[in-house]
Amino acid sequence: MTDIRKVVAVVDEVLLELGRPVAAPVRRVAVAAVIRNPWAGRGFVADLQPEVESVAPELAQLLTGRLIAELGGADRVEAFGKAAVVGLDGEAEHGGALIHTPYFGNVLREMTEGTSIIVFNDERLPAGEPLTVPLWHKTAAATRSHYQTVQIRVPDAPRPDEIVVIAAAASGPRPNARIGDRRTDPVVRLADLEKLESAR
Repeated sequence: MTDIRKVVAVVDEVLLELGRPVAAPVRRVAVAAVIRNPWAGRGFVADLQPEVESVAPELAQLLTGRLIAELGGADRVEAFGKAAVVGLDGEAEHGGALIHTPYFGNVLREMTEGTSIIVFNDERLPAGEPLTVPLWHKTAAATRSHYQTVQIRVPDAPRPDEIVVIAAAASGPRPNARIGDRRTDPVVRLADLEKLESAR
């Protein structure tokens, strides 16, 4: 296995919104692996592929396995996302290399029984900064009720020569989601909005 210094999991379970019980209690989970940046100290590396092939699939399996365990099975995953935080001595591209290829994404998708493209966030930040990971539906990315986020922070990571790689998932929609969906939305054009405004 690659150089993993620690694994951190955050579980967020929403039961009340504005004091009202949520219609479908939702558990959101983010699991992060803090690893040594495999390109650290090497200057500009033109070909990132060898490290991608050796590191990304193992990370995807580890993180997704933890996600599934926290949520109680792949069938309990309704929404997913991914992220990477690169330490200050690395390139933003290093984080992207570990999460934006099939060696990570396809593994996460297959293990969670998803089909959607996976929404993401990646940043280069000092240690301890929080990262917000977006999520959307694992088989129907346009399902607006499942647009949500989970935040994770590792106090001592990433160190300058590290990367934090994150997989995240939710067991359901946003609490008390009620803003409709693309399948039921009216057609809205600028001309229609201008007519509405002039009618006021």
